[in-house]
Amino acid sequence: MAVMPKLFDPITLRSVTLKNRIAVSPMCQYSSQDGSANDWHLVHLGSRAVGGAAMILTEAAAVTADGRISSSDLGIWKDAHIEPLSRIFRFLRENGSVPGMQLAHAGRKASTAPPWEPGPAPRDPEHGGWTPIYAPSALAFDSHYQVPQALSLEQINHIAQAFAEAARRAHAAGAQVIEIHAAHGYLLHEFLSPLANLRTDQYGGSFENRTRFLRETVEAIRRVWPDTLPLLVRISATDWEQASGFQGWTPEESVELACELKPLGVDMIDCSSGGNTPHPKIPIGAGYQVPFAARIRRDADVATGAVGMITEPMQADQIIRNGDADLVFMAREFLRHPYWPLHAAPQVHATVDWPKQYERAKPK
Repeated sequence: MAVMPKLFDPITLRSVTLKNRIAVSPMCQYSSQDGSANDWHLVHLGSRAVGGAAMILTEAAAVTADGRISSSDLGIWKDAHIEPLSRIFRFLRENGSVPGMQLAHAGRKASTAPPWEPGPAPRDPEHGGWTPIYAPSALAFDSHYQVPQALSLEQINHIAQAFAEAARRAHAAGAQVIEIHAAHGYLLHEFLSPLANLRTDQYGGSFENRTRFLRETVEAIRRVWPDTLPLLVRISATDWEQASGFQGWTPEESVELACELKPLGVDMIDCSSGGNTPHPKIPIGAGYQVPFAARIRRDADVATGAVGMITEPMQADQIIRNGDADLVFMAREFLRHPYWPLHAAPQVHATVDWPKQYERAKPK
């Protein structure tokens, strides 16, 4: 019988080896000016490398300026963004972590305010936002958001190429992993879901049509992203709307999508959920999204990442030992505890090296 891997066992994706199964999930920081990374990002991401995470993904980086969630988002839409990222990615590698970048377009959820600023979330041009914003269909996220313009076929192709150009820039900056953001109600997820995609052309209607934009984006990125480096896709495995009578994106479609993405060069599906409707009924609890990662891993025969209220070392270790996922992606827990892996290791009977600068503080 094969021995199941554990939380602190390495894993190799193409030519990239991660020293353990712990990844820092993308977390928006709303701290950029004109899309550029800065010292905040260096410290935010760098401290998680010092803390022992094997892979660290930047927050969602916009592939076009009008595809940002807010005007304070990280970006990768122009070559000027490369140099500030290079310093950060170099620091991550020097401290034992694999640097990665999540590429995104906010779609109909673009042009909003950072979450800590007062007033309505969506922003118009008079208050630091912009117009128009774009989506598969002219359907607002809710009544407080701008009504987007439906993308033309030419614009769809332009955005797919923008993702590819962003991947090229990320590689030039030193990223070793790319993740395509197709979750949480942003543009690529909007195309997948019939709740946001009302198109009647080749990008709407059937499953094949609704997944076409994501497949074309994967293909465009793979043409410029080195074959030796891994490509991930984050999806919302369900819209959580089946019980409401609205047939949104389903777990069954997620399995089918994963089966189609794998031969196109996708190495892992990062399994989140929700975000495409304002008030879904989600049974939130510890590890509530792990079953999606387990099902896609089993039924699509593709590596998966589990995310969502994973906080305890034994919980994370069991996800890996049970074969429910190949990686655990953690977000808020890393905000609370940047050095979580260093403290988790002894709790699951693993031994890890501490940074030499911190060695004297290592528990005996």
